[in-house]
Amino acid sequence: MTGSSNFLDGGHMHVQLVQLPGKKTSTCRILESSNVPSTEFLRYQQDCGQDINDRFIQIFRDTEKSPLRNIRLRNSTITNEGMRILLRHKLNSLSMWYCNKITTASWNILIENCRQLRSLELGRFVDMLKHSEPNEKTPIDFQLVLPQLRHLILNGVVLQPSIQFGHLSELTYLDLTACIFAEFSLKALNRSAESESADLSLQTLDLSVSRANVDGNYLTPNKLLSNLVESLPNLRHLDISGTNLAGDGVAMKTNNTSSSSDIPGLASRAENPLEFLGLYYTAHSACKWHDIPAIRIAGEATEEQILVAASVYQDRHELLTKVLNDLYHLLRFETCKQIHKALDVVLSAMDKHIRVKNIQISGSATLFYIVKGRNKIQFGVPLKNHIIHTLLNGMSTHLTDDTMMRNGCLTLCQFNIPQDVLFEYERLVRILLHGVSYREQEGFVQRIAIYLLNSLACQVDGSQKMFLGDLGAISTMLNLISDRLSRKIFDDVMEVAWSTMWNVTDETAKNCERFLDGRGMEYFLGCLKLFPDKDDLLRNMMGLLGNVAEVKELRPRLMTPEFITEFANLLDSSSDGIEVSYNAAGVLAHIASDGETAWAISKPTRDRVLIRMVEAIERWDLSAERNINYRSFEPILGLIRCYHTPACQHWAVWALANLTKVYPTKYCLLVEKERGIELLQELIEHPQPYSRLKDLANMVLMHCRNFNDSLDQCKKMELDG
Repeated sequence: MTGSSNFLDGGHMHVQLVQLPGKKTSTCRILESSNVPSTEFLRYQQDCGQDINDRFIQIFRDTEKSPLRNIRLRNSTITNEGMRILLRHKLNSLSMWYCNKITTASWNILIENCRQLRSLELGRFVDMLKHSEPNEKTPIDFQLVLPQLRHLILNGVVLQPSIQFGHLSELTYLDLTACIFAEFSLKALNRSAESESADLSLQTLDLSVSRANVDGNYLTPNKLLSNLVESLPNLRHLDISGTNLAGDGVAMKTNNTSSSSDIPGLASRAENPLEFLGLYYTAHSACKWHDIPAIRIAGEATEEQILVAASVYQDRHELLTKVLNDLYHLLRFETCKQIHKALDVVLSAMDKHIRVKNIQISGSATLFYIVKGRNKIQFGVPLKNHIIHTLLNGMSTHLTDDTMMRNGCLTLCQFNIPQDVLFEYERLVRILLHGVSYREQEGFVQRIAIYLLNSLACQVDGSQKMFLGDLGAISTMLNLISDRLSRKIFDDVMEVAWSTMWNVTDETAKNCERFLDGRGMEYFLGCLKLFPDKDDLLRNMMGLLGNVAEVKELRPRLMTPEFITEFANLLDSSSDGIEVSYNAAGVLAHIASDGETAWAISKPTRDRVLIRMVEAIERWDLSAERNINYRSFEPILGLIRCYHTPACQHWAVWALANLTKVYPTKYCLLVEKERGIELLQELIEHPQPYSRLKDLANMVLMHCRNFNDSLDQCKKMELDG
């Protein structure tokens, strides 16, 4: 982004992003005091995909001019040096996820500078509490000297038995997701809650783990949970997913109430149910029980429980992967009713965990069934764009994973290509070219990727076709063809490779040149020799050569006895109806239009080839339906004035007569738009063309008149109605 300014209201800072030559990332320099708040600017840069690294953080060195209060970093390459700058600010909250260059040095800086901190979130791959080479099971020794802390999230660490929370009198939210507890550590938490000197008023407590019956298996689960809950009267949100703290399902009665709970440790809350209870994959499938004292439950038993779990576990990638798998099965068997809610949680999960391959795979598989379903017609453009953008993020991050590429391509096939993906055209092309050329993915992924590439090359403008060529689409297709020729194998990949080049070379001279430079004619002859009976292959090859022949500068490279002989022989082909013969005639018509002096070979003779061409044209059925698509008639109309070689005119007027007869709605309008009517009228009035040419020209004019008459009649009927 260059030259940005004043894109947010309020704040202190005005920056300009300057793209440095040869650099992939931008650097920022502070120009003057302005209206962009530092915190919002930092968030905006992350949303735009800017890597928040040490170099970027330099713009916040002045804590007075660019103050920060709330920091959320995800997928950042910041190191302890950058953190030293950030932690000098008077932070209210700090959230970090997937910042794997942070060590304990940053924890020491935080404790020294941020005693006013009210919210702290240390998520996955943030080693602020770990030593340089910690053992996974080694309890971590750290002190929580943060007296104003209200909100604490620690993810995936082993807690020391000595850790205390009772002195954190402001703490209302404690999330120890995936933390490893020895039983005495949980008892220590109990002691913190029960201590007379403690004023622990927790409202949210998360003790969930991702691996059931491993880290969350306690010897006396009922007693531990009961003591803990009774010691925390303000508790509203409790998560014990993945543990055995729910017990074995045998209800028990308390001394104080006659009400019961299928979860023994929560008997005291039977009359005062929790607002939320996490029971996802607990021992004995506790989420399937009936008497559960909670209003909202995260579990795997019902659609509602799964969607609650998907919403609550957005920052817990191991649990989230399981939830997405459960959601996938609901959608696959069409039992999911809340499609839009499912879509929201899947997109959010994939956006947050781009680097977690399992989430991208599970999420993309789920997206496939969502966009494949009947609800797709209700998706607006912004939502479609979000889905496609999220898919491409996952595919580009996990390019070498066969499953991710397969899921992504299959899901993209459910959209209208290329219309729905034009906003991400360049990135999608890069991804698909990698998928096609990556040899280990030969097979289904290669086939579907080349299918999508071919679709992307259709119905797009010249600049996009050029972009395809610039990125190596022609050379990639030629490599695929060369590989199969060397192995004497014909498959759909070879067929679509020729089709893709046919589309990419359409009115794009540079790509035609790339084809010739890449030994394309050698491969053409090789395919003719090995696979002479493959109709679709012959059609695609001759369609491509028709594009090459339209480029005047390249036609001399087709003028060899071997090539001209093959083109002339293909005039007699009945392969794919008239298509191969039609395209062969088109190639020869353009070559012959350069005049007798340009015919640089002695055999076959020009006259003999032109006679054979006219004979072939007259054999074709004027009512034949076509497997061809013209965006412009410019190359055909250019041959109408080729009076020195009537055979070239013959092919051109026959083409127009056929297309305007069979597809009047599209091609009559195109003839008129490109001033074809005037050229045909000129041909009719010219003394030189023979009568058959004038008959065909009159036929085109008649088709256009009839079409306009029917159009006028329809308009009249609409007005009368």
